[in-house]
Amino acid sequence: MSFNPKILMLITQVHRIAFFSLIFVLACSEKQDVNWPYYLGDPETTHYSGLTQISRENAARLQAAWTYSGWDADPDNRSQIQCNPLVVDGILYGSSASLKIFALNAETGEEKWVFDPFGEAYGMFGMGVNRGLMYWEGPGGSDKRIYFTAGPYLYALNAREGTLIARFGDGGKVDLRKGLDRDVDDRLVLSNTPGIIYRDKLILGTRVDEGEGAAPGHIRAYNIHTGEREWIFHTIPHPGEFGYETWPENAWLKSGGANAWAGMSLDEDRGVVYLPTGSASYDFYGADRIGKNLFANCVLALNATTGERLWHFQTIHHDLWDRDLPAPPVLAVIDVDGERREVVIQITKMGFVYVLDRDTGEPVFPVEEIQVPESNMPNEEAWPTQPIPLVPPPFARQVFGPGNVTNISDSSRAYVLDVLTRTGNGNPFLPPSREGVVIFPGYDGGGEWGGPAFNPETQTLFVNANEMPWILTMVEIKDGSSTNIGQGKGLYQQFCAGCHGTNLEGGTFMGNVPSLIGLKERLNEISFDSILTYGRGAMPMFTWLGDWQVDALKAYLLDLDEREVAVEETASKEKKFTSTGYIKFKGIEGYPAIEPPWGTLTAIDLKKGEIRWQIPFGEHKELTERGIPVTGTENYGGPVATASGLLFIAATQDEKFRVIDQANGDILFETDLPAAGYATPSTYSVNGRQYVVIACGGGKLGTKSGDQYVAFALPD
Repeated sequence: MSFNPKILMLITQVHRIAFFSLIFVLACSEKQDVNWPYYLGDPETTHYSGLTQISRENAARLQAAWTYSGWDADPDNRSQIQCNPLVVDGILYGSSASLKIFALNAETGEEKWVFDPFGEAYGMFGMGVNRGLMYWEGPGGSDKRIYFTAGPYLYALNAREGTLIARFGDGGKVDLRKGLDRDVDDRLVLSNTPGIIYRDKLILGTRVDEGEGAAPGHIRAYNIHTGEREWIFHTIPHPGEFGYETWPENAWLKSGGANAWAGMSLDEDRGVVYLPTGSASYDFYGADRIGKNLFANCVLALNATTGERLWHFQTIHHDLWDRDLPAPPVLAVIDVDGERREVVIQITKMGFVYVLDRDTGEPVFPVEEIQVPESNMPNEEAWPTQPIPLVPPPFARQVFGPGNVTNISDSSRAYVLDVLTRTGNGNPFLPPSREGVVIFPGYDGGGEWGGPAFNPETQTLFVNANEMPWILTMVEIKDGSSTNIGQGKGLYQQFCAGCHGTNLEGGTFMGNVPSLIGLKERLNEISFDSILTYGRGAMPMFTWLGDWQVDALKAYLLDLDEREVAVEETASKEKKFTSTGYIKFKGIEGYPAIEPPWGTLTAIDLKKGEIRWQIPFGEHKELTERGIPVTGTENYGGPVATASGLLFIAATQDEKFRVIDQANGDILFETDLPAAGYATPSTYSVNGRQYVVIACGGGKLGTKSGDQYVAFALPD
């Protein structure tokens, strides 16, 4: 059999064209940009990227590719940057320490534009932090927008120019205090964490106060074009709504909290948004909210188009411990007993992992309702049971007591044991009391707002955690003092001590909180009134206080002349209680009262429901130099996982950035940052080069504030 030479030549040419076409496609694919277009990477919030250029073999060669500074760190170390920046088509969008929004060339760090929502008034009006942004693009890419929140407003910007979209809301912004079906104009309502966009709707949760009189944490959807409210879901149900009977009658008129502050995830195919909610207010004493308190402490599945509740799963009934669900759930597909299951994965501050069916909310692994202790507080009724997942095991220890007290020194150990003899401990569900109880793993974890990363190929969840005990002690609020300073002290304990400390000493909860000792040397009466009216930094405004309350607080904190005043009939006849504040339980050397590790990073195999590995995460160098094994540190911000088997993470108090092997927890690369990276990194590629960028804002755990973003890449 023979072939025509012309046909053979034609076949050869076709093969050659196909071969070079393949080479061209591969070359182009290497140069193709890979975006990070959503908060935490994708609508499912997996913290995962398919990029593989940075690998186990070359991670040690990483170096800083560019650095960007907003030049706006607070000189008193009270500012932070918690932003997980977006990257779309070679442009990086992020926020600065003073909540300025900016666009950069993602390849070089060169600034393109900056938008300042506060102007020169940030020091007075700036509130909270910004953990991320939302990007939206219209059909054909003609309309590109950035949505973000700052203070009590939701803003819409032109993504190309950084200018307000005038037709959105009122000149480019929407007031989040409006449209909650209750008058909360004088209450704290803002949003630290971005929402998510589904078609023409922007769905958003809020941060509200955690004390008495807080705003309700209802969830809303806004029209992407106009800013008008499209739907609302009442997390504190109104009459006739599902869950209304889990609260006292008419609680919807006055109860607050139950808010979705930690973000959300979206199943675009189903058209379902999944949201975690926080505790009801007041956090630690619920005599005025007896009942299960739906929809506080729930994973909620809502129809993204209408806001209709599809299902809920409550992780804490009648929360008395501030056990908000701290991070958005991860949407994933896992193999369970040989069956592919589409699931919702929710971590908790207690270190639990709830794995729920995506359509029904039913637990995929066993969950048991266990009996828990009763409360001894007047008029309080702790719920008798709580739901505990049996698989996978918790990624944080559950009990702190005499058996696991710190061992870093004999003096610290003796001090902690002495305190424990006077404090309730040994059960994570001991209700708050006037004698004091240990809260463990703590108000800030187990898991925290950084959330976990998930590798869909290995079906492994990676989560960093804190193991810091805190002491919660309840005190009665004494109303009716006959002096202005006496009334002011009572008001301070009720509204201020949680952050500034029982004795005005300040602290590190919600950042580096300043001491108020000697405040009269730093503030005059006019400045004091201004701060209560407008807020400052992370401190909210207190415009809802009455004139007599402002005068009383001013007298107490500025040490004004004491005088007799009329007794204010401000309280009901029932006793009211507050806590002595957010107090970390530490040894006399200033380290956590529990034996290490104090911070961990854990890999959880969700196919088997087992912990694959766990390492101490972070280092106190001064302790390792004393011969103490690595202890781990408190940490904030989450990891990013890649298809090459790496984890990128900063988060630790030691101000480092690390690359970790997903297979075994080995550290492949670590380097110092200009300030601690209490944020989740983003990874992307531009022109074939992979980058990892982290916000270095510091400002927590006693560390200095920073104002830089650092992008790492392999050498050119």
